[in-house]
Amino acid sequence: MNQQAFDAGKAALQRGDVPEAVRQLSAAKGPGEVSGAVDHQLGNCFMRMGRYADAARCYADALQDRSYGHAGALACNRGRALLAANRPQEAVASLTMAVKDEGYPTPYKAYLALGDAYKRLGNVREAGVAYRSAAIDENNPNPSAALRELGGSFMQMGRAVDAVEAYRTALDFSQPLGGQNAIYGDLGLAYVAANRMSEAVDAFAHATADGSYQLRPEVQAAYDAAQKAVRAIQGGGPSETDAFLAAAGYGAGVDPLDPTGATGEFMPSPEDTGFFSVTEAELVEQDRHDRKIRRKHKHRGLKAFLILLLLLVLVAGALGLAFYRGYGWPMQDSVVESLFSANASGGDVTPYLAAGVSDEQRAQIQTLLPTTVSSVGVSDVTRSMTSSQLTATATLPAGGAQQYHVTLVRDGIGWKVSSVEVAYASRTEDSTTVSPDSSVGTSTGTISSTTTSN
Repeated sequence: MNQQAFDAGKAALQRGDVPEAVRQLSAAKGPGEVSGAVDHQLGNCFMRMGRYADAARCYADALQDRSYGHAGALACNRGRALLAANRPQEAVASLTMAVKDEGYPTPYKAYLALGDAYKRLGNVREAGVAYRSAAIDENNPNPSAALRELGGSFMQMGRAVDAVEAYRTALDFSQPLGGQNAIYGDLGLAYVAANRMSEAVDAFAHATADGSYQLRPEVQAAYDAAQKAVRAIQGGGPSETDAFLAAAGYGAGVDPLDPTGATGEFMPSPEDTGFFSVTEAELVEQDRHDRKIRRKHKHRGLKAFLILLLLLVLVAGALGLAFYRGYGWPMQDSVVESLFSANASGGDVTPYLAAGVSDEQRAQIQTLLPTTVSSVGVSDVTRSMTSSQLTATATLPAGGAQQYHVTLVRDGIGWKVSSVEVAYASRTEDSTTVSPDSSVGTSTGTISSTTTSN
């Protein structure tokens, strides 16, 4: 470090020549040299010049010199510079480091700046904590300033009673005529917020007693409101509620317990009410009547009806959806199995056929169906609302199996067979029931309700 330049810079700073001090101090340190003393003084110069970002940088450089010490003061100065440079978040970090330095003799300075930084960030609670710490610092020569800020934090948090106590304590630590007027003005606002109007008027009167303090517009409005409230209380005039009732026609001559004036007394006579002449039986009967009315008012029957109606709607909706998607009773597979069983046993197959199937077509269907069958399996069911198709596989007693393509039509909520096609494994032709189909690899015979293939 160039000691001569450093001393010249300090001397220039002491006589107020800040630009010369900056020039000399900048020359006192070589490139890359770390010097806490030089950077500390440079930071002070930049603060005086309003170059807050440069000041924060110099204080940060000074903190790099561990041998210099003064970490608390440097961190506090850096935090205040960052706050002045409108960088409150960084200021909080630096000021927090300052208050953690146990060797820092004046932590109240850092706490005050920390409260301002938190307030700038909108964190009123933490700001209040910082102001309280500044107020109780025994090295703080003017705790009233911190207490006033603490009261403002309480007001922002809606704690008017706590704000009153903070302002009153600030008055105890403040010097007479040394800022007390402003504190009294804030105290008046706190009293108004706490609905203590008489004390608010006294506080505002103290604030304006010597005429040197001008109330802000919002404070003046609060003062006027407090004076009006006190005059209304002291004058014994009617409240706003009483005035409203009087305007509605409820004057002082009307007894609220006897608005018609039938009894002519303030309290109705027991004889007029009839209460003392009621027998126990009448009371029991009246109670039974009241319970019946209450039960009716609960609308239990209506609730039960609505619940039942809702259930019916849900069931109807589910059934409608099933009908639309091709379900019914009996189902398609049940009808087909019954058709095969009836034909194999020599029974009547008419109940399982659609109404449009003629006698000739019914006979042809019976001819197609096997006369003996061990079991019938159903697969490939295609459902729609009005028609369905499926494949029926009949297992014969001899061990073979024959497949049939069956078409069904809707019959009410159930199904009836309208046509049967026999699927053959080879291309053979039945002269009465089978019509060849050259477009597929099997031959089929078809019987439907409208045409007959020969």
